[in-house]
Amino acid sequence: MGAAVRVAVVVPSWNGRRWLPGLFASLRAQTLAPDEVIVVDNGSTDGSLEWLAAETSARVIALGENTGFAVAVNRGISATDADAVALVNTDVELAEDWLERAVARLGPSVGSVATKMVLMRDPGVVDDAGDVLRRDGVAEQRGHGKRDSARFDVAGEVWGASAGAAVYRRAAVLGVGGFDERYFAYLEDVDLALRLRLAGWRCWYEPVVARHARHGSDGVESAPIDALVARNTLLLVAKAFPLRWLPLVLYRQVSWLRAAAREGRLREHLGAVVAAAPLLPSALRARQQLRRESVVPVSVAIPPRPWRGRRAGGHREAPE
Repeated sequence: MGAAVRVAVVVPSWNGRRWLPGLFASLRAQTLAPDEVIVVDNGSTDGSLEWLAAETSARVIALGENTGFAVAVNRGISATDADAVALVNTDVELAEDWLERAVARLGPSVGSVATKMVLMRDPGVVDDAGDVLRRDGVAEQRGHGKRDSARFDVAGEVWGASAGAAVYRRAAVLGVGGFDERYFAYLEDVDLALRLRLAGWRCWYEPVVARHARHGSDGVESAPIDALVARNTLLLVAKAFPLRWLPLVLYRQVSWLRAAAREGRLREHLGAVVAAAPLLPSALRARQQLRRESVVPVSVAIPPRPWRGRRAGGHREAPE
């Protein structure tokens, strides 16, 4: 983007008071100072609002209740007219050149920039170096759980960005309708990455570090993470996947069902599947609109990738 680009940082917040000092210290240290910082608070009850008022000059949008990640970031993105928007979770601390390097990668066809997220407790372990969506419905986090190494220091195009620490071209996000608020939390950034790809936007990976405490700001106190992922996977598939991929999706769904039964989570898992049902009609309506508006075929937007065996994501032997 040009030299006159305006940059906003949007922070979705829910009971993340203990993380806020570290996050804001890292924001103040940025080599590229953001034009504004907007915190969208999802009804925090831990003193977050009081701390923000006393310790920062951030603009705070208090929603008064836990509306979920997607609603919060949509409100933040709508509240600014900046050209670039950095989304940063409360439980993240940024390298001092994080914003400058990530914003610089927003070239003409680049709609989002993924960065190298590492674990706060062990910065030598990668948390996420760009997301990937497979044709069985599984979303992989590139490098997750692996020791950091030179291969994660190579910039280049990746499939999509984790919204826990990423930069977006605001016009691109608004152009595809923003984050899907049906998701509440988890996979909403994968859904957005897919819609950006279908609209012809690319995602770039810039290996600048964001340290992530992981699950410190997701706002899912009453909803198990596995259940949300199971439910939201069904929504994503209903919205975008062609029928010819249904056997792959069914294979994965059965494998997840068996795993849930082995681990004593069967009731929880079935509850997530049931919870998806009332949302499917609207997802199917969104499917028709997505097909009409896409400029890239879904088979190109989600390229073939191993979905079982040692070459599939999640295995120690899988290639990067």
